[in-house]
Amino acid sequence: MSRAQLLELDVEFKGANLGPRTQRMDTRKSISAADPDWDRERPHRWWDPGAQLLKAIRGYQRWKKRGVFGRFVSKFYVLKHRFWSVVTGADIPLNCNLGGGLQLPHPNGIVIHPDVVVGPNCLIFQQVTLGCGGTIPGQPILRGHVDIGAGAKLLGGIVVGAHAHIGANSVVLIDVPAGATAVGIPARIIDKPDDHSL
Repeated sequence: MSRAQLLELDVEFKGANLGPRTQRMDTRKSISAADPDWDRERPHRWWDPGAQLLKAIRGYQRWKKRGVFGRFVSKFYVLKHRFWSVVTGADIPLNCNLGGGLQLPHPNGIVIHPDVVVGPNCLIFQQVTLGCGGTIPGQPILRGHVDIGAGAKLLGGIVVGAHAHIGANSVVLIDVPAGATAVGIPARIIDKPDDHSL
């Protein structure tokens, strides 16, 4: 195939209708660290375990505060949470503090301590642990739009800044500045942009 034919195919592909989800991802320039994007949590089909688990947690938290009738309805969400927790193997408590727009594309084996604070628009892959331990007492605080790779462990009272990236299988025991990338065991900062702040 000639170079001109390849360029034609590339132009045709860029103009192709790839579906609403892909188009939405292409048009979005950046993800906010402050304003939750609730569309990220919406289940795209019934068998979407990560989104269904979050839906059960959100429903429980919403109805629990609404008096006697709300407590009755919240029991339905407890059952729904237990079902999706068994399906995913995740340990995410009903009373944890999760910011809006959280994505759990592969929620298998995710463990989150009840006192962890997760900011808006974060992305957490499978086998991630957010909990106590490490050198700093307390539990992790994740600012907005933090991406955590598969198998990462964030332990202790650390603060992970907005737009930070945590590499797969990293063990993070130190604070991660905003916009930085942390990898390794124990994690070290390998990329530290100057234009973000905690």
